[in-house]
Amino acid sequence: MLMCSICNKNIAVVFVTKIVNGKQTQQGMCISCAKKQGIQPINQLIEQTGMTDEDIENLNKQVSNLIDDIDIDSVIAESNNQNPDDTYNNQNDIGRLFYNFFNKAFPKNNKQSLEEFSDPRKKNRKDESDPKSNTRTKTQDKKAFKKKKFLDVYGVNLTDKARLGEIDRIVGREKEIDRVIQILNRRTKNNPVLIGEPGVGKTAIAEGLAVRIFNRQVPAKLFNMEVYQLDLTTVVAGTQFRGQFEGRMKGIIEEAKSLGNIILVIDELHNIMGAGDAEGAMNAANILKPALAKGEIQVIGATTLNEYRKHIEKDSALERRFQPVIVKEPTVEESIEILKGIKDYYEDYHKVRISDEVIETVVKLSERYITDRYLPDKAIDVIDEAASRVNLRNEYLVELEILKEELKNVQEEKENAISADSIEDYQKAADLKVRECKLIESIKEIEEKNKDVEVSIEDVAHVIEVWTGIPVQRLTEIETEKLLNLENRLHSRIIGQNEAVSSISRAIRRNRAGFKKKKKPSSFIFVGPTGVGKTELVKALSAELFGSENALIRLDMSEYMEKHSVSKLIGSPPGYVGYDDGGQLTEKVRRNPYSVILMDEIEKAHPDVFNMLLQILEDGRLTDSQGRVVSFENTIIVMTSNAGTTLKANGIGFGQDQYKNLENRVNDVLKEIFRPEFLNRIDEIVVFTELSKDELKQIIDLMLKEVRQEVVDKGMTIEITDSAKEFILEKGYNPKYGARPLRRTIQRYIEDHLSELYITGTFKEGSHIIVDREGDTLTIK
Repeated sequence: MLMCSICNKNIAVVFVTKIVNGKQTQQGMCISCAKKQGIQPINQLIEQTGMTDEDIENLNKQVSNLIDDIDIDSVIAESNNQNPDDTYNNQNDIGRLFYNFFNKAFPKNNKQSLEEFSDPRKKNRKDESDPKSNTRTKTQDKKAFKKKKFLDVYGVNLTDKARLGEIDRIVGREKEIDRVIQILNRRTKNNPVLIGEPGVGKTAIAEGLAVRIFNRQVPAKLFNMEVYQLDLTTVVAGTQFRGQFEGRMKGIIEEAKSLGNIILVIDELHNIMGAGDAEGAMNAANILKPALAKGEIQVIGATTLNEYRKHIEKDSALERRFQPVIVKEPTVEESIEILKGIKDYYEDYHKVRISDEVIETVVKLSERYITDRYLPDKAIDVIDEAASRVNLRNEYLVELEILKEELKNVQEEKENAISADSIEDYQKAADLKVRECKLIESIKEIEEKNKDVEVSIEDVAHVIEVWTGIPVQRLTEIETEKLLNLENRLHSRIIGQNEAVSSISRAIRRNRAGFKKKKKPSSFIFVGPTGVGKTELVKALSAELFGSENALIRLDMSEYMEKHSVSKLIGSPPGYVGYDDGGQLTEKVRRNPYSVILMDEIEKAHPDVFNMLLQILEDGRLTDSQGRVVSFENTIIVMTSNAGTTLKANGIGFGQDQYKNLENRVNDVLKEIFRPEFLNRIDEIVVFTELSKDELKQIIDLMLKEVRQEVVDKGMTIEITDSAKEFILEKGYNPKYGARPLRRTIQRYIEDHLSELYITGTFKEGSHIIVDREGDTLTIK
């Protein structure tokens, strides 16, 4: 027994929780010390009973005998289980505790007063009517008040919500609801568990059952049933002491058993495996098992497939007490009907109109582009956000709200003026009445205009584009012009390589217009010697599509030469280091589904990497190490290779025939390196030719543009003569290495000298620089 923490003489029977500097401490006191500390309702009880200090001291001495008849721990636990806002219940717990003490200590003293204190409603009922004629009514009222003490605190009555119209209309899912009812009608193990992916409508089925019960669309056995959704978080919250959680769970079960018409709904059922877990304590699952097995209570659970497999299936004793009901993702047609059935809720909330055409578009676009979520949840979220977007753009609603606020103020002023009862105030009231009529008329006009605000397909497309980064809006005139002139825009950065630029431009237009095989990404192999523009073309493409080269996903395939390197692309398998990090390829594509993927030097990758690429190139999908399906449908995959680059283009014929001849010979070399099933899935193999001297001159101009821009940024100007350009071409020309030696030549002969002269102060802001050739070198002055 705990002694009083103040006097250390008497047994502590009053327990107080104090919070000091954010720390909770429990303090136990005897009755005398509790009185001195001014704790309610102890003082109130002592005043009502008229106890003297001598009586209190006498009571303290008898507590050791009386304490044997009372389970203090259970009373404290029950008190802690109460809702903190329920002042009546919290006070009553202490009152009933001391009522037992005082009854034994003073059996004849103020018994009526004590009874009224223990239950103040007795006094109120006694004043209202004759106690003798209403004895049964008083008892029934008391039981009615107490019978849902736990359920009302820790659960939500879905049947009441259905009665009040607070549950959205349930469309479809008749088979699943009928199956749930059939399981509930069993004699034992009558506990269905709804299993399905997130967002397919598991919770809605439980709510649909409550609506059916309210509408009497269930068997006679279920007519009087009430559906309570249990909140396990609230049950666990605030359980400080051993046994408090178990006490709450036991109280919920006992109430459900005693009432006999309660169906408990536990959303996220897997949480019962961990709820209440502590050293030596029982979790919710073990507390529920006996009652579930005997059929004393009925529970509807809802959880996902992964969580059910991870938590419930591992406990076979718990699993056999539930009957699974698989809830599959609805089809596109079913989802359209679901959205049509609930669209009026969103129309009323956002003050918009949603046509059937928009709903069909929402479902189809969300199904195609939002691949990591499930119908109908993702389609509902899209229509909700699209309606929100339209609502925010609606200026009429702002004006309407201002007018309504003004109308309210005018009406209040008018009422005050009328009640003042003077000639001046009557005149003011008349003026305010005129103003009121004008405001009402203005409000009606705006409401009439506001009826025509509709959610458009463009609004839906914009929302999906913001979510996914995939441009699904209709082509604008500016974008159409960009796509039609894509070759010219790419040629501003890529010199020559007309075949490559043309093939990649056609693929982009095909992809953007929607005329391509669904699911399959556009894929290319760029073959050619080093330094001819393979990687530069991919960078230019990324810049044209996204406005930045940073949107490019670049993989150097020389890093994936080992067998185990496949795991770097899709993520490490379970049990290995880095399992939670995700794959280098799958994670980037999952975050940016509309992207250009560059796989540099593809021939260096391990054969297992090619096996993985087969699925991407054919079906446009790949499953990562965590079981998530990543869509590659909206990506453009470009693989570069140097295979066959030693071949010369000096075949039979000239021009186009010469290119075709080189292309055929390169294809023969690729067939020796790659397997047929891999090459057969590539949309186009593009051969890059060696750069001619004329093309290299144009590339020099592009490179020197960058130098000019750097000089201009420092407030100077530069002029580079044609003879200087000829010098750069002579020093940097090497057919084997393409354009890269030109970059090194410019760096050595121009940029290095410019840097030295700028640092020494020879060139300053406003200087004009001339680069010219003198003999076998360049001069800068």
